[in-house]
Amino acid sequence: MFVLSGLNETNNHRFTLSFFTLLCYCVILLVNISVIVTIIMDKNLHEPMYILLCTFCMNGLYGTAGFFPKLLWDLLSPVHVISYSGCLVQAQVGGSYVAGELSILSVMAYDRYVAICRPLEYHSVMSKQRLIKLVCFSWLTPFCMMGINMFLTSRLKLCSPYITRLYCVNWIIVKLACFPAETVVNDIVAYTIIIIYLFHGLFIVISYMFLIKTCADCIEKKAKFMQTCVPHLTALLIFLVSILLEIMIMRFGSKDLPQSLQNFFSIEFLVIPPLLNPLIYGLKLTKIRKRILVVVTLKTK
Repeated sequence: MFVLSGLNETNNHRFTLSFFTLLCYCVILLVNISVIVTIIMDKNLHEPMYILLCTFCMNGLYGTAGFFPKLLWDLLSPVHVISYSGCLVQAQVGGSYVAGELSILSVMAYDRYVAICRPLEYHSVMSKQRLIKLVCFSWLTPFCMMGINMFLTSRLKLCSPYITRLYCVNWIIVKLACFPAETVVNDIVAYTIIIIYLFHGLFIVISYMFLIKTCADCIEKKAKFMQTCVPHLTALLIFLVSILLEIMIMRFGSKDLPQSLQNFFSIEFLVIPPLLNPLIYGLKLTKIRKRILVVVTLKTK
């Protein structure tokens, strides 16, 4: 069993925190499921851009499912522990969620590049078969990569049961290894995965350089860019800022920082992107906004 020490300072406010945590999770479920159901039920939205958005929201639900239920349980429990296998599963879900988020954003950038820069080829390039392959790639590849990482971590002998976080993260489990020399392979695999996803980020940047260059002199393409690409760029920016804060805490986190502040920085990438992304897309993309308004209007009547 591992002891999660990140909640040690919350005992006096645990019921208040439980309420707001449950409220936040319910809102995340509501906004993501609303977008997913809207896209699935409306055949007019069965286009690559909206299917990828549906995948994006599903990934957000997947990531938060590995975190919020356990956090709620810990807030209401006097003892904050997690089993060894449960810790590995939580680390697997968290890691594959982050990598999957960047993979899906990369595929969405490719979709927008083809739609705006090569519009006549769009339906042949983004065919149903290719879309299925890209969706599978954006989910299965991160899951398998993180699975390899977890397998290597499970082979380590650990010398401490204390995790100074609200939840389990692979690099913290590796730091508990009795013999640091045994973690060399883990480090190599981890840095390889980081490099792979840095290339994903580079691909997104290059795609948008072409998009901006193409749209600069065309009013029609500029309008399409503002409608369909701005939500994607906003989602990307939110995600990158969230991950940057998490990395800063992981690598440069100081014991002088209050535990509550460390907790916020460590969980905001699991709260802010899944909460804001469906709202941004739902408000900006006209077809989704109109469809949701129609459903809400009918229910109120």
